Amino acid sequence: MYLGLDLGTSGVKALLIDAGQKVIGSGHGSLDVSRPHPGWSEQDPAHWIECCETAIAELQASHPRELAAVKGIGLSGQMHGATLLDASDKVLRPCILWNDTRSHVEAAALDADPRFRKLTGNIVFPGFTAPKLAWVKNNEPAIFAKVARVLLPKDFLRLWLTGEHISEMSDSAGTSWLDVGKRRWSSELLAATSLDERQMPSLTEGTAKAGALRGELASKWGIAAGIPVAGGAGDNAASACGMGTVRAGHAFVSLGTSGVLFAANASYLPNPESAVHTFCHALPATWHQMGVILSATDSLNWLSEITGRSAGDLTGELGDTLEAPTGVTFLPYLSGERTPHNDSAIRGSFTGLAHQSSRAALTQAVLEGVAFAFRDSLEALKTAGTTLTRVTAIGGGSRSRYWLKAIATALQVPVDLPADGDFGAAFGAARLGLIAATGADPLAVCTAPATDVTIDPDAGLGGAFADAYQRYRALYPAIRSVTA
Repeated sequence: MYLGLDLGTSGVKALLIDAGQKVIGSGHGSLDVSRPHPGWSEQDPAHWIECCETAIAELQASHPRELAAVKGIGLSGQMHGATLLDASDKVLRPCILWNDTRSHVEAAALDADPRFRKLTGNIVFPGFTAPKLAWVKNNEPAIFAKVARVLLPKDFLRLWLTGEHISEMSDSAGTSWLDVGKRRWSSELLAATSLDERQMPSLTEGTAKAGALRGELASKWGIAAGIPVAGGAGDNAASACGMGTVRAGHAFVSLGTSGVLFAANASYLPNPESAVHTFCHALPATWHQMGVILSATDSLNWLSEITGRSAGDLTGELGDTLEAPTGVTFLPYLSGERTPHNDSAIRGSFTGLAHQSSRAALTQAVLEGVAFAFRDSLEALKTAGTTLTRVTAIGGGSRSRYWLKAIATALQVPVDLPADGDFGAAFGAARLGLIAATGADPLAVCTAPATDVTIDPDAGLGGAFADAYQRYRALYPAIRSVTA
């Protein structure tokens, strides 16, 4: 058996798989986010451990014999969080999370230093780790002076599991301190935030052994002591391992609260100007790119709240037959946008409204607007040298066939819908645990799920969608000019 632990923002999931990668069982523990000030988002790392204990206790109660047979553990987690420890590994303050924006001034200052984009291949976003440390130095100097180690969230769990300060490439690529092309810490970038490599964890690949389970925990859980804990991955890279998106040209589109267009690459292809994320993948000598949109299903949920109809009812009104765009255009910038604009101030809009614009027309425009936002990410990936010929759809929004048809037609690529199963970050983490424990070929383990159905672009509506996309593209600068 192999155990995957995924530390998300809202909870920890523990997933157990067997040697044939069949899911045996899972456990879960819930987390809350503290928001003591506007723009702040924090968690107490001690709660991560409590939550992990809860998830594993659930597995221990339901599958004690299978848990006892675990031979490897893999880790996945929310990225970018700043977990600050003193010389005794005591937590100095609550972890500043990925969606915390307090360090926007520090992020802009670091991003203005050309070394950051050159070495990391990315814009320095406020959510990344380095600007958070710059904020702590500027606003909590007594705490900054005590920082002996900076760990990412999943790597704090590793410290608890193994006693080791270790991270891996995919998660570390989101700190703004990693030389992403060379897969190593940059002493130059660390010095720019008054830190050095001694305050960073050591680095390994996500498929490698990165510590061994401590005897105390092994005894409590009925697991053999000393089993390997894999390097693991940041959440999106772990999901990609679960989806089998590990070879060049393979890609998935995630229709969750936010949206991600994720492409695996065999080489380092940065394009920071487009706000595409270029990170190391969890597999050696592999990278990935992500276009990120901030409000995917969130846009439909917003319309649902406004209209008093459920998201399922709204999409149900459209049926399954794709229609030509009506002339109503929706910009899904409800909380700003990441790719390709890197604009936290822009806000959403409906344009082209008329007396005959029904609720169904507004729903259709919302689905099309999100599809066109993915098209923006696709175009940004193209400018970085990545061409996609098909994508696999995951996430809650993929239950709408109408939406998938709109995305396929907007992107002009087929969209594959996988057969039912759990292919998320915890599954990817378990796969990495299997690889670290057995030495199996990562490409043989991280295979793609079976495809249930393929949705092709609607050839008859390609021209109408192309015209609607051009309207969509023209609206951003027009709306931006009147957005504070």
